[in-house]
Amino acid sequence: MTDWLPLSPAERSVAIEVLVHGPLSRTELARRLNLSQGSLTRLTKPLIESGLLVEAPWAGAPEARQGRPSQPLDVVAESRSFLGFKITEEMVYGVVTNLRSDIVARLDRPLTSHDPEYVADLVATMTAELAGRHPAVAGLGIGVGGFVRAHAVVGESPYLRWRDVPRADRVRRRTGLPVVVENDVAALVEAETWFGAGRGLDRFVVLTIGAGIGYGLVLGGRRVPYAEEDRGFGLHWIIDPRGPLTPQGERGSAVSLLTVPSIRYQVRAATGRDASYEEILAAAAGEPMAARVIGEAGRALGILLAQISNFAMPQKILLAGEGVGLMDVAGDTVWDAVRAHRHPLAAPIRLETKVSDFHDWARGAAVLAIQVLVLGGAGG
Repeated sequence: MTDWLPLSPAERSVAIEVLVHGPLSRTELARRLNLSQGSLTRLTKPLIESGLLVEAPWAGAPEARQGRPSQPLDVVAESRSFLGFKITEEMVYGVVTNLRSDIVARLDRPLTSHDPEYVADLVATMTAELAGRHPAVAGLGIGVGGFVRAHAVVGESPYLRWRDVPRADRVRRRTGLPVVVENDVAALVEAETWFGAGRGLDRFVVLTIGAGIGYGLVLGGRRVPYAEEDRGFGLHWIIDPRGPLTPQGERGSAVSLLTVPSIRYQVRAATGRDASYEEILAAAAGEPMAARVIGEAGRALGILLAQISNFAMPQKILLAGEGVGLMDVAGDTVWDAVRAHRHPLAAPIRLETKVSDFHDWARGAAVLAIQVLVLGGAGG
């Protein structure tokens, strides 16, 4: 990796454009970055000499032009591997990706202790196993549900019960690799902005529902960081002041109405029966209590989507997380609530749903590693 570094800001812009949108002809690349051909040649020469960029063969017949047509520029996606880890309360999910974040391998291990040293040892063991099978590992990223400072320190993680844990330093000392740590939702937003649903969009939102509520806003093609990141988005976003009161979140908040634990809690409190989220969704067609809880959740989701659209005006909203199955069961209710809380002439919400598993979140952490370790800076 070190033969690519350091990249100047201008070189970094060229590398990112090719990485995300390539292969690109030199003419198209110069147009996208508003560069002269001479400036582009000066910037791409060291990138080609270092092996980060290559001249790619034409996918089809090049358009007719005078003289010898130049070949498009591309990256060699397999030239480096990156590891991504998503740490949950019960598991560590690991992936190996190439330079374009395509997942090429997975490895999961149960998490039997939240002790920071034990978790660092487990990540190091998984790193050794994955790196042994996939050489040229350039670095790794770790995503956690919590507040992270400076891509290195977990300031607070309620799920792991961590506070001020220097996660990057502990894993780096054990693996010898560069390490980036980030809030898991922020990592997912970066991955979707560069390589997924938000690619090429100026205004884009990621909303996740699962164990909690996650939110990420992209403006001008860049994720907007904010001080409250993962410190309770949705806990105080009141959707129905007369709604349910659950152990997490204010009465009628997005968290109390929408998260998987809150939905399970409501059904258990009313029936005395402990049912899984999938069982509750399946029962919503026939059982009155399940139908009421899922119906309220559907209306809450519709109101939340409408409010986000009214204020952020995104070109697209990606709805992701393990709670996305709600759309399959209560989709009509969701859209009825959206229409009720939007202007009649408002443009339709462009919504994409993604039933993501934890490997997608681990991939997000790998993308953060690509951004920070290779290209010298994240989208935020």
